[in-house]
Amino acid sequence: MVHNVNKVFCEYLGEKQPDWKDAPEWMKESISNGIKNYFQKDGKLTPEQSHENWMHEKLKNGWKYGAKKSEIKKTHPCMVPYKHLPEAQKVKDKLFLTIVETMQKW
Repeated sequence: MVHNVNKVFCEYLGEKQPDWKDAPEWMKESISNGIKNYFQKDGKLTPEQSHENWMHEKLKNGWKYGAKKSEIKKTHPCMVPYKHLPEAQKVKDKLFLTIVETMQKW
């Protein structure tokens, strides 16, 4: 569910995202880790903390800042502190947490 909502929002922003079944393993792992981080913080994870966790995971896996996202070069334009993210990317972090929180209540 989280991936599907993120995919729709990304496509609205003009970013291509694969369907879950076609997503690379690193992407599935990243989403799963984001959900786990939420529950480890008892649902008190802020969008800033979620982004920091995401960045830490990316750095650990060899990713770095790059003007364009490249799975081959492991570069991503969101490898910056939360306060420097474009507003649409901040919304993506908020949306992610909102979906996880909503699903938890069901």
